[in-house]
Amino acid sequence: MILVTGGTGLVGAHLLYFLLKEDNISIRAVHRENSDLDAVKKIFSLYTSDPDYIFKKIEWFIADITDIPALTEAFEDVEKVYHCAAYISFDPLDYRILKKINAEGTANIVNLCLANNVKKLCYVSSVAAFGSALNGSLIDETTSWNPDEKNNVYAITKYSAEMEVWRGTQEGLDAVIINPSVIIGIAPHTEGSGVLLELGSRGIPFYPSGGGGIVDVRDVVRAMILLMESNFKNEQFIVVGENISYKELMTKMAVLSGKKPPKHKLSKTLMLFLSALDRIYSMITGSKRRIVKANVRSMFNVSQYDTSKIEEALDFTFTPIDETLERITKEKTNQFNKT
Repeated sequence: MILVTGGTGLVGAHLLYFLLKEDNISIRAVHRENSDLDAVKKIFSLYTSDPDYIFKKIEWFIADITDIPALTEAFEDVEKVYHCAAYISFDPLDYRILKKINAEGTANIVNLCLANNVKKLCYVSSVAAFGSALNGSLIDETTSWNPDEKNNVYAITKYSAEMEVWRGTQEGLDAVIINPSVIIGIAPHTEGSGVLLELGSRGIPFYPSGGGGIVDVRDVVRAMILLMESNFKNEQFIVVGENISYKELMTKMAVLSGKKPPKHKLSKTLMLFLSALDRIYSMITGSKRRIVKANVRSMFNVSQYDTSKIEEALDFTFTPIDETLERITKEKTNQFNKT
C-alpha cells in the first residue's frame, strides 16, 4: 500500500495519476473532510478520457496530518509514503498554521512511518529551505541554511520539516527529500500555478527584476517516483527545470497568450511602499494580506540552482520550459472550454 498526503494539491493530484498508470498498485490518499475531490478528477481528465476509472482506484481516507488518531488509521498496511501536503503562505501572521501543518504535520508523518516500519518516505520540500549562495554562485544541495538571513515564514517551516525527516533517518527511516522551485502546472483548484504566469498571460506591462527556478509538475512527479524506486536513501535532490528571469517568463506567457510582453521594470521601492500600506489596511480591516514584504523581496532577488545531482543520479532530463508553457496554455484553454 502506498500512502499519499496532499492528494488534492498540485503535486499530489498529478502524482496519483502517474502512480496509478502502473497496474497492481494500491494507493490510499489522505484528504481533509471539506476537500473538493471532484477537482482532482479535472486533473485526471488532462491525461485520460475516463478520469472516474482512475479516481475509483484510489482509497480516499479522511484525515488531517495534524490529527494523529485519524492519521494513525491511515497508515495501516502502508509500505511507502509520499508526503506532499503543505501550507503555503509568506504572511508572518500565518506562522502558527504554517508551523502546525508543515513542521508538526511532517513530524507526525515521520513518527508514524517509524512506528509502522514504512520502507521509504518521499518528502516534498522546497528550494526555500536552502540558504543563499555566495558571490552569485549556484545553489546546490550543499548550500547551508542560514538562520541569520531574512528567511520568510514559509521557508522557516519547510526547513523545520526537513529537520524532522532527517531525525527520522537517524532513527532508522529510509527517506528522500526533493526540493522543487516554483512548480508549473494545472492545479485542482486554480487555473494554473504561479502569479507571474497569470500576470504574463494577461499582458501586464510591468515586470520585477528578479529571477528564480521553475519546474514542470510532471518532472517533479517523475523525479519522486524514480527516487522512490531507486536505491537512493537519506539524500535530498534539487528539482529545477530552468533558471529564468521573471521578465523572460512573463514575456513567454504573454506571447503564448497573444498579449504584449512587459516592457517597464517594476520599482522595488514602490512595491515595498505598497506592501506597507497593505499591512496597515490589513490591520485595520482584518483582511488577508495581498502584498507581503517577503514576496516583494523574492520578486527582486535572483536565485539560481544547480540540478546536476539529480541529473547524474537518475540520468534525468528536464522538460524544456517552452514545451511546458505551451502545454499548460493548451490545458488551461481546454479546461476553460469544458466548464
